[in-house]
Amino acid sequence: MYQSDFTQFMNKFLEKNPTVDQQRRELRLTLWERSLNLDEERRWQESEVPQKPYVYQPD
Repeated sequence: MYQSDFTQFMNKFLEKNPTVDQQRRELRLTLWERSLNLDEERRWQESEVPQKPYVYQPD
């Protein structure tokens, strides 16, 4: 099966450095998989100011 040069490089790199994958998983948990605070989300949506149809036109 064909594998690009980059895929081969990454596979070799991850074999030589197994801690990189573990670090990636940990960082993903801290950055992306957060629990939502519904109260803050609601307040954020309520505080939104409607945008004018044409933002560059002066009032």
